[in-house]
Amino acid sequence: MSNRLQTIYKEEIRNSLQEKMKYKSSMEIPCITKITINVGLGQAVKDKKVVEQAVGDIEKISGQKAVTTIARKSIANFGLREGMPIGCKVTLRKDKMYEFLDRLITIAIPRIRDFRGFSRKSFDGRGNYTLGIKEQIIFPEIDYEKIDSVRGLDIAITTSAKNDDEARLLLQEFNFPFRR
Repeated sequence: MSNRLQTIYKEEIRNSLQEKMKYKSSMEIPCITKITINVGLGQAVKDKKVVEQAVGDIEKISGQKAVTTIARKSIANFGLREGMPIGCKVTLRKDKMYEFLDRLITIAIPRIRDFRGFSRKSFDGRGNYTLGIKEQIIFPEIDYEKIDSVRGLDIAITTSAKNDDEARLLLQEFNFPFRR
């Protein structure tokens, strides 16, 4: 069972990109390889329940089990010890990735207050795009009454594009809302 966005990619976007970029082989056409959702939790040093809440939120948003990230080294100024949980992350691939991207573009992003588009400069030079979202409550899976605090999350979209221009064109074909 293929996702709506995945079928659009296979039937329309691939052909459009091949025409625009004049690729000789269909294997040269860029695609999205994975999406990583990451939440950093600075307040987890003082309260352990924050990590559990964040993991639950990320699992609801992504539909996949989240992994807690731990501190690699101790930092005395922050009260941080090596091995303490300080965040969580999820890596989505294939069907779940396209399903999440579809929900992000069509449902979650239009719910952002005073939204004018994402920056075109957030590419890393290798065709990967990273965006930050300030509130997890834009996703409809999160129940507004049951959250303990509003926290942000980072979303990294990894593509097989060789450069930023190819990746920008790929995301524009998916109707990704860039700033004009």
